[in-house]
Amino acid sequence: MNTSGPDAASSRPNDGSMPLVVVTGGGSGIGAATAQALREAGFRALVLDIAPPPAAAADTLVWPDPVDVTDAKAMPDVVRAIEERHGPVYGLVNAAGILGRMHPPERLRQAHWDRELDVDMRGSWLACRHFGAGMTARGRGAIVNVASVVGMSSGPVHGYGPAKAAVINMTSNLAAEWGPYGVRVNAVSPGFTRTPALEMGIDNGALDAEALRGCTPLGRLVEPIEVGRVIAWLIGDGAAAVSGINLPVDGGFMAGVFWQAYGGLRGPGEPGQV
Repeated sequence: MNTSGPDAASSRPNDGSMPLVVVTGGGSGIGAATAQALREAGFRALVLDIAPPPAAAADTLVWPDPVDVTDAKAMPDVVRAIEERHGPVYGLVNAAGILGRMHPPERLRQAHWDRELDVDMRGSWLACRHFGAGMTARGRGAIVNVASVVGMSSGPVHGYGPAKAAVINMTSNLAAEWGPYGVRVNAVSPGFTRTPALEMGIDNGALDAEALRGCTPLGRLVEPIEVGRVIAWLIGDGAAAVSGINLPVDGGFMAGVFWQAYGGLRGPGEPGQV
């Protein structure tokens, strides 16, 4: 158990090398932006993806083999191979995920519901479990799970929403379980973020970009790099005393959405009701 005081919170290995952080789902979207943010913050980022990107930034490591985070038999071997090749893993970012299908319950195929929970919840659990084992043994580490504001409220995504709510609960549980061993576990809940998947939803009419902006006090969508930089902060020493939280990165969406019941957000200089 880690009882060596504040100095034990440092992410820097004893040999002074750059700490290694694994990013699942790092081939695109928030995962790819997080890898960039981690590099900016002084970490070595190693991207895992079920479809490894053919090219990445020169200072980003890409695991060459496809990694299915839902494969319970394969994940221990993946972790072992990574640490044999690249050294101990200090940090983990669980960004692998799939968006939910917006069907009523009676029309949502059970296979789709199962797949959403499999990737978004089970995949995060398996990566935490197997990478976390090495962190607890070494007495140091940091994990950030990517949840969603949908996991904090409700929406017509009956698989994705419960899966992300479970990720938030899982984060709190693991933070309490592993904190005594020097491992911090946090979550971020992005709001509507300008990823390729979200842009596709806007283009096909499944999402209304103007409505999303109208509910958001900052008046815009979130950019992936903005989420990535919050994640990098949570992994780093600046958040050494932060564990067990779920941090929305949503442009104020959760604060603003209920204002729609009162006529919507007020613009600058717009008078309130008398």
